[in-house]
Amino acid sequence: MDEQQFVFDKMYPTARFLYKFFLPNYEMAGYALFLVIFLLSVLVYKLGFAKKLKMSQNIVIYLFLFLGCIMLTFLAFFLPVVEGLIVAAMILILYKIRLHNEKKRSASAS
Repeated sequence: MDEQQFVFDKMYPTARFLYKFFLPNYEMAGYALFLVIFLLSVLVYKLGFAKKLKMSQNIVIYLFLFLGCIMLTFLAFFLPVVEGLIVAAMILILYKIRLHNEKKRSASAS
């Protein structure tokens, strides 16, 4: 077994899928993986942690989120980073739906 196939077999499913999809162009697969991680991180931040802030504060937060996602991209090849972000987003979406339904019920009961 050659070294490239060994590394490819050790990748997590999302990274492996992106590398198969962009097969001849590995650089583009890395950028796509970064974009997926960044978008999922923004979604998780918005659903769970975002507050109303000034524009300058938002820019700083998204800049550091961007820089952190660069590091997460390197980890995502062999750790379930994307999968974890998907699970976190689904849990937060379910939480927001339940919260919305609770507010509706309490408003209609009043």
